[in-house]
Formats: sequence, C-alpha cells, structure tokens
Amino acid sequence: MNTKDIPSGAELLQSHIFNKGTAFTPEERQKFKIDALLPPCVNTIEEQAERFMSLFHEKPTNIEKYAFITSLLELNLTLYTRVLVDNLEEMMPIVYTPTVGDACMQYSHIYRKPQGIFLNANQKGRFVELLAQWETKDVRVIVVTDGERILGLGDLGAQGMGIPVGKLSLYAACAGINLQNCLPITIDVGTNNTEFLNDPRYIGLKQPRIRGEAYDALLEEFVTAVETVFPDVLLQFEDFANINAFPLLNRYRDRLCSFNDDIQGTACVSLAGLQAAMRMKNESITDQTILFLGAGSAGTGIGELIVSAMAAEGLPKEEGYTRCWFVDSKGLIVKSRDNLADHKLPFASEHEYLPDFKSALHSLKPTMIVGVSGQPGVFDQEVLAAMAEYNERPVIFALSNPTSKAECTAHDAYTWTEGRAIFASGSPFDPVTIGDRTFLPGQGNNAYVFPGIGLGVIAVKASRVPEEMFLVAAKALAEQTSNEDFAVGRLYPSWQQIREISLNIAVAVAELAYEKDLARVPRPDDLKAFVQSQMFTPEYEDYA
Repeated sequence: MNTKDIPSGAELLQSHIFNKGTAFTPEERQKFKIDALLPPCVNTIEEQAERFMSLFHEKPTNIEKYAFITSLLELNLTLYTRVLVDNLEEMMPIVYTPTVGDACMQYSHIYRKPQGIFLNANQKGRFVELLAQWETKDVRVIVVTDGERILGLGDLGAQGMGIPVGKLSLYAACAGINLQNCLPITIDVGTNNTEFLNDPRYIGLKQPRIRGEAYDALLEEFVTAVETVFPDVLLQFEDFANINAFPLLNRYRDRLCSFNDDIQGTACVSLAGLQAAMRMKNESITDQTILFLGAGSAGTGIGELIVSAMAAEGLPKEEGYTRCWFVDSKGLIVKSRDNLADHKLPFASEHEYLPDFKSALHSLKPTMIVGVSGQPGVFDQEVLAAMAEYNERPVIFALSNPTSKAECTAHDAYTWTEGRAIFASGSPFDPVTIGDRTFLPGQGNNAYVFPGIGLGVIAVKASRVPEEMFLVAAKALAEQTSNEDFAVGRLYPSWQQIREISLNIAVAVAELAYEKDLARVPRPDDLKAFVQSQMFTPEYEDYA
C-alpha cells in the first residue's frame, strides 16, 4: 500500500477504509498526527473484536444489534469484516435475513451515513459522473437493487439499500472479497408504497415508480455507466420485481459479467439442496415430481436450473419441464390458461386446470414441494400430512424470506410428517426435537453460493456468468454436505466451514471459466492456491 493515499489527522479516523482505531501503533500515531486523538492503549484486532462483541451482546433487540454492527461498518471495514468472519453464525441473521428485512422497513428512520451510491431518476444523463464519485476506483463487485421486491416485503423504494449492503457483507465474510472492492447501489425510480410516500422522513423520491420505456432507458444508462467506470466488475441484480428481473437478466447476461441472485442464486442453492436430498434418499433427481407454490423469478429460476440438471443426467429438457409443476395466484399453470408470462410458459403442462395448491398437491402427489410464495403457513397440517402419506421421505422446501413469510416452520414440517421430512428453509429455524431425535434444519440461504461464485468470477476476471456456472456451483456445494450433516437432517454443511465451501465453489466456477474460454487471466499451475490467494484476510496492514 502506498502510504501517500492514507489521510492524516482526524480525517484518518473518519476513513472506514484506513481507520484502525486503538490498533494504531505509536509510530503510526505520530506519523499520521493522531497521537493526541487516541487514548494511549494499543489494542490488537482480536482485543477490539472482543470489546465490540461484549457491547453487541448488551443490545436488547436485533434491530439495535443491526444498527450497532452497521456503525462499525461505517467506522472500520477491516474490524467489521473480522467480527463477521469470527462470529458468522451469530451475525448472519443480523446483517442479513431476517433482521435486514426489519432494518429495510425502518431504513429512513435509522439512516445515518451513506454506505453506497444512490442514483435516482432525476439524475438521468449523469450516471457516469455520479459513479465516478465513489471513494475507490478498484470496484470488483456491485450489488444493485431498485427496491421493488425486497425479500418478501414488497416495494420499499430507496429503503431497499439495506439489501445490497448486507449481500456485500456476506461476500466479504463468506468468500474473502475485500469490502474496499465492493459497491452497493440503489436506483431510486420512485415507490408505489403509499406509507412511504406519506412519511415525512422517507429518504427516497416521493413519486410513483416509473415504468416502461423510461425505466428501460434509465437501466440502460446505468449499465452503460458501469461498463465505462468499472469495466471489469461483476454486477449482481438484486430484489427487482418479476416484471423487470427477467427482462434485465435476458438483456444483459450476454453483454457484461452479471447475474440475478433471486433467479439464479436461489436456483443454485435450491438445486444443491435437492441434490443433497437425493444423496440422502439414494434416488435420482430425474425421478422426482416437484410442485412449486409461487411462479415468480425465484420459483421459475429454480425450475429452469433443475431442468438443466436433469438434462445433464440424460433426461431430455422437454421431459424435465414436465417434472416441474407450478401453482401461482390463479392456480395450476397449464396450457389452457391465457396470458401466461413468458417465464411461466415452459412449465405450462397438458393437464386439467386446478384452482389452488392443495388440489394440485392431491392430484399430482409430488415427491417434493417448494414454497417461494411469501405466504406464511400455507404448508399447513393438511399439506404436510399429505406429503408424508405420498412419500416415505417427503422433501419440503419453505424458502420465502424473512422468517415471518416462510410457508411453514421447521417444527411443523417435522411434526406433521412424523419426523420423516427432508426440510430446508430460506431463513434460519431453531433445532427441533421429535421423540428421541433432534433435527438441525438446513437453511437454503443464497450465501452458500453467490460469494463463492463471485470469488471465482473475479479471481479469473471471467467475462460472463453462464448458466453452467450455477450447475457446477450447486454440485460443488452438494458434495460438501457430509453424512454427519445428514444424520441431523441438514442438507447443507455447517456455516463454520463457509470460507472453505466458498473456495471450493470458486475453484469449480474458475475451472468452467477456463473451459469456456471466459477467463481473462492466464491459467495458474495451481488454480485452488491462486483463488485462495485472492481471499482477503481481515488483518491490519502496517502503515509505518
């Protein structure tokens, strides 16, 4: 590091990139003229982290814990990352689901300092200039949202910024991507949330959302600006509504290095869970009948990747589509229905129309049900008991976030299937004891996959993120679930191994990039060692 880039005096203590707080050595304090601005003690980063966690545990509510950890993000990136890495299982529900949902709902009321870039519709024509205002030019990952479909909470407008911030925190904690190289962005095109429009403290544009050609032109300017200012970046689209998510993915996936986490990341972690379940049941994915509740971007994204995985095992794609059934708000998706959205058409089957999920369940008798509906409790006792009747080991995925939106709880899934369910959820649940057996529910969280995918992409500077990357990532994750995990009902490995998990996924992604001639760095002799060398370890640098 060139110490000429480091500010001095009080400005240094305000820089979350360079600030080390009480860890500055006496030599550094004198060199940068901060020796009178700090108490005389000199702490290690371990001591600072311990002090932070003791104060963190004193906070009485999760939202106060969120605000406290966010204040550290604004003060000291290295220490923030260290705290996350050392306490990931405890911090995950705070910096991301479910607490981040509550934080986004209250974002205008708890907002203190900018953590990313806000672009808004009134700044059209200036996006290149505005992106260039960011504090560093070495940006390798951008997570962007327009705030319209935040988790299962809907249109939160500018308050959706908590999602890109949280996602990038997981890139850092899970895969060692330095937060200095990460940029959260919210594109504010207005909101249709009347509560926010009437809230005097709402921080976003107080106008209805723009649609149609005006919206498309704004996003085109944004993507062009990203290509201009950060040409080697990985762009992750996050929490866009279905009407925009699919068109944006299709428009830009072959133009720049980009993906949609709600469509492709959710699909990847879900496929990994299904593949692990097949190992647990000693069955083939090609023999499954899967019924989805919810046919938005997440659900059909999962379906498409499952069809691709079935094709990889020899089942023709046309037949794979017939193994995946969808129920949306109007009933079973069948060919006789009119005005189906484009992303639903491949799954429209030759079957009689059925009006709701339960009638479809009893007719199709699926081996697996997947909830991506945001409808809490819809997998009720009737649904779960029926799955247990139709299957010795029913596979139940209740993936809606946050926890309050889950289609069923882990307790209900295990109780109403007599402990025979193979269960995964989108948000965390506590252990469940049925008789003499205790289950540790598996959380199908995208954080298992997108950080590793991102690490592999940026390590070799892949020019694109093709669909095959999500197949190899899912396989790499599923292979890391152990028999010990299966013994407690868990479809995913322990979070304690997440950096190794992410590394293995990254290597699989990087291998594919070289196979597809997408990598823009020479292939190293030892690919795993090379990728691992790209992972940031949260330790302080010596500025003296």
